[in-house]
Parts: sequence; structure tokens; C-alpha cells
Amino acid sequence: MTKRSGILFAVGATVAGLVTVAPSPATADTGAQRVAALKWADCATKASPTLQCASVSAPLDHDHPSGRKVTLALTRVPHTSKTFQGPLLVNPGGPGGSGLSMAGFVAASLPKAVAAQYDVIGFDPRGVGKSRPALDCVPKYSDPVRPDSVPNSLGGERVNRERARSFAAACGEKYPDLLPYMDTVSAAKDLDVIRRAAGAAKLNYLGYSYGTYLGSVYAKLFPDRVRRLVLDSNVDPEGVWYDANISQDYAFDTRHKAFMAWVAKYDSTYGLGSDPAKVEAVWYRMRNAVKKHPAGKKVGASELDDTFLPGGYYNGYWPALAEAFAGYVNHKDEKTLVKAYERFGAVDAEGDNGYSVYTAVQCRDAQWPRDWNVWRGDAWRVHGKAPFMAWSNTWYNAPCADWPVEPLNPVRVSNHALPPALLFQATDDAATPYEGGVTLHRKLRGSSLVVEQGGGNHGVTLSGNDCLDTYLADYLAKGTVPRGKGGDVDAVCAKSPDPKPATGKTAKTAKATPRAGTGARGSALHAMLGFRG
Repeated sequence: MTKRSGILFAVGATVAGLVTVAPSPATADTGAQRVAALKWADCATKASPTLQCASVSAPLDHDHPSGRKVTLALTRVPHTSKTFQGPLLVNPGGPGGSGLSMAGFVAASLPKAVAAQYDVIGFDPRGVGKSRPALDCVPKYSDPVRPDSVPNSLGGERVNRERARSFAAACGEKYPDLLPYMDTVSAAKDLDVIRRAAGAAKLNYLGYSYGTYLGSVYAKLFPDRVRRLVLDSNVDPEGVWYDANISQDYAFDTRHKAFMAWVAKYDSTYGLGSDPAKVEAVWYRMRNAVKKHPAGKKVGASELDDTFLPGGYYNGYWPALAEAFAGYVNHKDEKTLVKAYERFGAVDAEGDNGYSVYTAVQCRDAQWPRDWNVWRGDAWRVHGKAPFMAWSNTWYNAPCADWPVEPLNPVRVSNHALPPALLFQATDDAATPYEGGVTLHRKLRGSSLVVEQGGGNHGVTLSGNDCLDTYLADYLAKGTVPRGKGGDVDAVCAKSPDPKPATGKTAKTAKATPRAGTGARGSALHAMLGFRG
């Protein structure tokens, strides 16, 4: 990944039209189908004592708004300030991630004076979670023990190929009427239904990961209805979606090596060696061992991949993963490895739903190769240089090779009609590599890009980095964005420190706690961020 650095001289650029009273109802909706106002009901939790819930109906097919409807589930933390800046919709990514818990998290994580000026609204996109209907193509599809993702024979490849093909067929048989409308454009039009139901002329939006693509598509469709737009960990709009997944393969391998280097740094704690390359070799020996004899009859090679993949998203997980790694290698401790799998890798009913929506949206959004030889050739080519995720990611997306609905063309998100948008990107992000943030920044004229230099986490705001969060708060409060003097980057923040091993207990028994800049907020955020992206 290309890293941008250097001294940047930032000055404030302010979005015109700071709202100091409640926004007037939308005036650009003449001729649009009427949407009933949202009816909010109390659904408070201990963590979010003012949380409210509602639902709204949206057309299944937005080109035929009088036809069948889908129901979108919503949550809200209402504004309390006399200065009201309208609804702030928040999305954790995916596609397939539930956003209902995001409202309470974002409202609690922003400075109180800023959060008080917004109705912070979380939502389950169409097909997800409590929205109806919700997709679940093949319940328990990811239950252990699955075939090894790396095909060591043509027979092994055929087994995984048939699994993916049967998943696609099951989706088509179960949801033939829904799959043609599971796509990002339809989801973006749902956002506009929420805006109208909220009685707002314009929308404020904060999206992470895939949520950046959803927000960019909304902005392309309705540029005059965007007020503030925050995009964190940005999808490369030129890679949707096959090429983006290949880019991920290389980036996750690099991030896995960073984790191996961290384990080597703390050899005195984990006892796995002080040479990162040798530690990585030990990890692959562990993979071969569980392939032959799954740990606890649950964790085979594919489940091990799933267990350690979240470490590529968030380094706050590294201590727990390192303990499981060391426990298995040094003490033949299968129990700790199984617990790590159950915490990080196992897929429950919510995960089944998330994966079903993920495939439905990604396979519909864009063209995928229909010739399996293309997939095979690319997977082996990448595997030769970046083996950590190449084949597991291939099988994760392989249903798209046989998807039963014809694909659409990706949206060209280039936009010259927006108010200044604010983008955040870590230079070493694996799920949405750095170049995607630069590309999107160039396509959204007038946007500003804030970079976490050396950061490797996916989703960087509201996760414990005060520098990043200050830019976010200033933008939401006043509409100000930083402006650099030339180049692709407008501001740079130092990365949050990496975590440290648990102290005061042995590496075998200690419970991992996020430390050194990751913190409880970082853990909470990364527990919500979408499904695989």
C-alpha cells in the first residue's frame, strides 16, 4: 500500500448553511410518494437510556413504489439541544451489518454537545436483522468443521465449489422475488425514504467500510439532499467488487504479518520466537495440525482462518489471539483456541443473515467472472504471494460465480455537486486498502481526507484516537474540514498505539483487554462493524 506522509498545513473550510433551528420539511420531494412520519417508541437500554425504535416501509422496487413493500427497522437517540442539525444516519458496513446498535454507540461516543444537536439514527438495511423480510439462504452454512479452504487436490476444490454453487442456488430458490432488489442503489433509495419519514430536507450521514460506498451512492443519486457526509475506511469505487476482494487478499496478508511481528516482539510473554518470519511459520504449522486433527473437534484449518481474520480488522484482538496461538503451540491447549474461535470466528444466526445479505448485494451490484478458471487462476496467483486469505476469501465470494440474478453495473460515484465531505483512512487498513480512500477523495470534489499514518485498524473514528475524533466533531458541529496545501491528504494523525499483552497473569490464562489507545470504545465499535467489510 502506498503511504502518504509529510507536513500538511490545514486551514478550516466551513460548509455553508449551519442549521440552528429544526430543518424545514423537504421541498425537493414534489411528486414523490408520501411517506408516513416516523412513530418513535421507547426501547431504552441501560447503555442507551433515551433510545427509541421505529420502522418505516419502503418499496421493494423503487421504480414501482406502489407495489410490494419492505420494512426497515430503525433506532434513534433524539437531539436535546436547541440547536438542531437534523438526522444523522449511521451505518456500520457489510453489506449485511446491522446498524441498530450504532445509534446509541455514536451518540455516546461523540462529544455530548455535538451529539445533542442531532437525531442519531441507526437502521437495519433491507434484508438485514430486524428489517423484514430478512434473508437466511442456508442456515448453519458456516458450521464447523468445513473443508480446508486451500484446495490440495481437485477433489477438495470440487467440494468447496459445490458448496458455493449450492448456496447460490438455495438463495435463488428461497428468495426469487427479493434478490433482484438486493443491491446498493435500492438500499441508497431506502435512505431517502428514511429522510422523508424523518421530515428532513437534507441528510447527515456517517458510514464505515461498505457504508462509505452506500453513502457515496446516495450522494450520487441525491446530491442536493446531502448536508454532511462522513466516510470512514473507504471502499475503492473502482474495484466493486471482484477486484476489491483481490486487493484485500494482499492487504490482509500484510496485516497478518504485522500481527506475527507483534507476537515476536513479545516473545517473553508468548514464547513463540523473536523472528517474525519464524513465528509465521509456526502459525502455518498450527494450521496444518488442526487441518489433520481439528481442535476440540471444532477448529479445523478453515475455522482457524476465520478465528484470526478479525485480527486483521482490529489490533485490539491481538492479545486474545496471541494467547490462543501460544496456548495451542506451547501447551497443547485446545480449549483456549476453541474459545477464541467461538468469540471471533463462529457464525450464529445473525451471521447467517449477514452473509446472505453480503452475497445478495455484492453479487447483484456488479459483474463477477462466470468462468471458474478465472477465479482459480487468480486465487493461486495471489496465494503464492499472500496465502493468509487468498483462498478463504475466494470461497467466501464464490457464490457470485453462479448467482441466479443478472448483475448490475457499479455506480460511478464521481460527484461535483456536494458540500465538502470528510473522509478518514488508515494507511495500513486491510479491509479497505489505503488507495481506495485516495480514489474516493479525488472523485468527491471538495472533500477532505484525514489519514491515520501507520494505522492498521478498519474503522478509525470514535475508536480512541483523539486527533481523528477532533476533526470529526468539528465537522459535525460546525461543518469545518481541514485543507492541505496540495497533494491527496488534507490532515495526518499519528496512529493509536498497538495493544500490549495482558499483564499480571500468565499468557495462558489471562483475559485479553484492549489497551494502549484501543479501549472500550474501540472494542465496541469493531464488534458492530459490518459483515466482512
